[in-house]
Amino acid sequence: MKSKNSNLHAAKNIKDDEFYTTYDTIESELSHYIPHFLDKVVLCNCDDPFESNFCKYFLKNFNILGLKRLICTSYGYSAVAGTQFSLSNNDNRPTGYVLDVVKFSDTLGEISDDEISEILKTPNTIRKLNGDGDFRSEECLEYLRACDIVVTNPPFSLFKELVTEIMRYEKKFLIIGNQNAITYKEIFPLIQNNKVWTGYRFGEMKFRVPQDSKPRKYRYWIDATGQKWRSLGNAMWLTNLDNKRRHEWIALSKLYNPDDYPKYDNFDAINVKTIKDIPCDYYGIMGVPITIINKYNSEQFEIIGEANHGSDNEFDLFKPTINGKEIFKRILIRRKV
Repeated sequence: MKSKNSNLHAAKNIKDDEFYTTYDTIESELSHYIPHFLDKVVLCNCDDPFESNFCKYFLKNFNILGLKRLICTSYGYSAVAGTQFSLSNNDNRPTGYVLDVVKFSDTLGEISDDEISEILKTPNTIRKLNGDGDFRSEECLEYLRACDIVVTNPPFSLFKELVTEIMRYEKKFLIIGNQNAITYKEIFPLIQNNKVWTGYRFGEMKFRVPQDSKPRKYRYWIDATGQKWRSLGNAMWLTNLDNKRRHEWIALSKLYNPDDYPKYDNFDAINVKTIKDIPCDYYGIMGVPITIINKYNSEQFEIIGEANHGSDNEFDLFKPTINGKEIFKRILIRRKV
């Protein structure tokens, strides 16, 4: 666990790795999964119960969703802890926090911010963990084993490790990550074997970032309150909760011809520049942009592998080059019907 803790400490110290999800982003995505949460135990295991919008969303909608239990655990320090809320184990140890609630309000609809605030101020509602809140620690794995669905935005550097733990315990999940994770050796086979898929929001997302984050030339701004923000063009939701999007077929209209669809230098497959250019009359292997994953329907296509460096993992079949010129990484697909 020492190496795991050092990795998590490193992630917490890299400000580019800290992105705090807005309430609107969460509410918009979760609206597509409402029936999945009835009578379920939800775990947000990278979320400060004082400040996380994931925690806020599930508290406000606890009764609307019909949750059985909500658990939120966090790593490290919160500026709110000990100043506005009462804690059990209220000492100065650098530990994580846990919120663990079952039925806590008779409100039938959305629970108000004022009511939530009063509930959170109740002694022992939020307590300190024994350890630092690492989601891979035995203490936090106990909560993982007890839950039905994990919903969170982990540090991007620890994304694959979180997915690995979730899949090990065969839990459902809905989490935010970077699209580059699609080709990770830990993630790609899950997508290829139709065990996970993307959610609805795939691309542009805005996030709050820490106040000591360094300014950037692009995709960075400070709002009227002084809050710093960044946006990412390649963010995504990844999940194994069923959704309507993954059953939609891609409408194909282009016809194949060898001039518009050249073959790679070292692999028998054609290159397709954009998703809309996938030919309707070609049934061989095609290299397409990785954004196909957000439109992928396993009834329409099968995933053969990926083309990146040709050596990243067993699924990385070759380096994509055309007439000696290397192109951006591709997902390899083939039509089923």
